[in-house]
Amino acid sequence: MSLITLTTDFGTKDHFVGAVKGAIYSELPDAKIVDITHQISPFNITETAYILKNSYKSFPEKSIHIIGVDSELSPKNKHIALLLDNHYFICPDNGLISMIASEINPTQIVEINIHDRIESSFPVLDVFVQVACFIARGGSLGVIGKEIKSYKKMVEIQPKINQEQTKIIGGVIYIDNYGNVISNINKNLFTKIGKGRSFTITAGGQKFTTIQQKYNDLVNYTIDEDGSHYDGSKLTIFNSAGFLEIAIYRSNSSTVGTASTLLGLNYRDNITIEFSTS
Repeated sequence: MSLITLTTDFGTKDHFVGAVKGAIYSELPDAKIVDITHQISPFNITETAYILKNSYKSFPEKSIHIIGVDSELSPKNKHIALLLDNHYFICPDNGLISMIASEINPTQIVEINIHDRIESSFPVLDVFVQVACFIARGGSLGVIGKEIKSYKKMVEIQPKINQEQTKIIGGVIYIDNYGNVISNINKNLFTKIGKGRSFTITAGGQKFTTIQQKYNDLVNYTIDEDGSHYDGSKLTIFNSAGFLEIAIYRSNSSTVGTASTLLGLNYRDNITIEFSTS
């Protein structure tokens, strides 16, 4: 039985998600459809990449992932299908695959060519669904398009390192439901460049010199049994996805505030780590 996931910026108010699911069931009545999210910020490719990177591995191999963000076909925004890490992805070639493929090279990439038979202003419904159902029936990628060797890269997804290897210059790529701010700096890069040296993280005018292992590591339960005294405290952590996160302990937008609001941090704002030279 085919497992098809959907990741879009469609929201749930309009008919788009329902129409896509209906089209899949019309082609594959026994399909299993899983919504990863439909709440991507409109046209936010970096946010899409982050969510996909941290969700697709939880699905069985050979799952088919339809990605509908910034998907309108144009000469600079072609449609591709690829096999990567034994998962199929059907998406626009707008750079969103960069984060997923940063450590694993795709096995095969094709530029979808069925547009010759379909004119559509809703390619996720009219094109991506057809491709997904074809793959689900055992179809080969080579049949739906010509093989290509590369995909569009997103430079902003990758942090920069200064020449002296003493500073990582990253940026905000995602703000989660708690208002926690996620950077594009991962733990592997931090370890590789830091080499155990002391450091200072600067984000939104705030400086941090420690990184917690868990959110509640900053709580001293011997003097505060429920940890409420620490509500609203700022901290940094490598989150479950391995990315540096600026967080507020028990953040709440209506009470203690969030990292995004309290530090004034938004998408693409700088987050830097400077290591000691001694």
